[in-house]
Amino acid sequence: MSQAKKLFTNVRVIILLVLILISIVAINPKPSNDGVAIRSVMKDSAASLAGIPVPNPKTPPVSKERITSINNVQIKTETDYYHYISTLLPNQTITIKTNKGVYPLTVKPIVTDGEVIGSEDIGLRVYNAPKNNIRKGLDLQGGTRVLLEPETVLSAEDTSSLIDNMKERLNIYGLSDLNIQEVTNREGFIGEVKHYILVEIAGASQEDVKDLLSKQGKFEAKIGNKTVFLGGDDVKAVCRTSDCAGIDPRVGCSPSQGAYACRFRFSITLSTYAAQKQADISENLDTIIEGNEEFLNETLDLYLDDSLVDSLRISSDLKGKAVTDISISGSGTGRMQQEAIQDSLKNMKKLQTVLITGSLPVKLSIVKIDTLSPALGEGFISNILLIAFASIISVALVIFLRYRRLEVSLPIILIMVSEIVILVGIAALIGWNLDLAAIAGILVAVGTGVDSQIVITDETLRGENIAFTSWKDRLKKAFFIIIATYFVSVSSMIPLLFAGAGLLKGFALTTIIGVTIGAFVTRPAYASISEILINK
Repeated sequence: MSQAKKLFTNVRVIILLVLILISIVAINPKPSNDGVAIRSVMKDSAASLAGIPVPNPKTPPVSKERITSINNVQIKTETDYYHYISTLLPNQTITIKTNKGVYPLTVKPIVTDGEVIGSEDIGLRVYNAPKNNIRKGLDLQGGTRVLLEPETVLSAEDTSSLIDNMKERLNIYGLSDLNIQEVTNREGFIGEVKHYILVEIAGASQEDVKDLLSKQGKFEAKIGNKTVFLGGDDVKAVCRTSDCAGIDPRVGCSPSQGAYACRFRFSITLSTYAAQKQADISENLDTIIEGNEEFLNETLDLYLDDSLVDSLRISSDLKGKAVTDISISGSGTGRMQQEAIQDSLKNMKKLQTVLITGSLPVKLSIVKIDTLSPALGEGFISNILLIAFASIISVALVIFLRYRRLEVSLPIILIMVSEIVILVGIAALIGWNLDLAAIAGILVAVGTGVDSQIVITDETLRGENIAFTSWKDRLKKAFFIIIATYFVSVSSMIPLLFAGAGLLKGFALTTIIGVTIGAFVTRPAYASISEILINK
């Protein structure tokens, strides 16, 4: 039987080839993918109202909806998209074409004092279309990672509720490509176990998430010292569309101490319980006259995290009446009018978000916050690919100089490359994000694999000159060393799964998976290849 036939009928080699094939299918390389993938769709934005769906985080990267053109202008990169969007005019109608549909939408105007002064964001966040199903962590695609510590120890139920509330809050704010999980860290070998919440948000800046996560978001509306309603259950609906939310047309923007101040307003619907509570409290208030209008002698004070946001005058017509529809207002400032408008709309969005979601179950403090730009992440990817290629060439050269036999050096290189493909394929299959720590784990696993293959090769070649030593005995000796190394590697990685608040989990997990695949798939396959090619 020829060597080639022996190779491709060997069970161990067949298992290796099947795993490689499955990994390539999972990675699903598509170099021809064009356009920009939709990362998130802001609620009540022009894009949302046009019917563009919010991306499902579990959707494989190459299957995400991609924008290919706007008004028949081809969109190839993220830069193309944002450049075109910056040229849109208020009330302009555009047609967005994606790989899954066509969406006509109208750009919302920003109105101040009855005058259109700009156009609102259409509500889409995009990134360059993925060419494969490899999910990149924040180190490689850019974004923000926040480590939060609850002020009290939470039960499993409370932790789940906290994570759900945080996801809803961030989704409403327009951030959907995120990962929130509980992580633990033990101080010392037998020290106290601390619990944290780790939040990773792709494509977001510190300013986007810091206030939303570091504050509990407790909203209270008071008349005097009596609470009328709270954010969350007391609020049944919050208007976020341009017809009932935005810059207040009655007040608009005005110069204020060398800067500009703008007021926003939006309407909300209270529960019947909260409306009746307001009626009961206002029933006993007195009426005062200011100019030609009558008001109650107390204001409706709005507090966010115990800080006064605004005070609203209460019309005398509302005395003792259970009114469910009321208007909320606030302000924003800036050096220029446009800056004041943006700050006002940002404050409005934050207040709307808290009113919808209510307060978090517990106050959180920021332990650590890291931000990485997408440009730096792309630089990391380029350097990693360059170093990986240089490493493979270097290892190939050293092995060839050591053994001077292609039937020895070539299989080692092929097995090394196959281990990388299998590990990346597994990551793509289970949806694991590859970050710098995970890539370091892959390198450790592959390096361990090369060591093991050299052990097998040395035992094989050494045994060529020992007539009484059988092939089986030589492999037993080699695999004793390999299995012992495997258990040492796994044992040393287990503590890292929980160390550093779980931030080293990617490194530990990929290392464990890598050395396991090596010990039970690629090393046995290499042993069979060596038996066929070397042991003649």
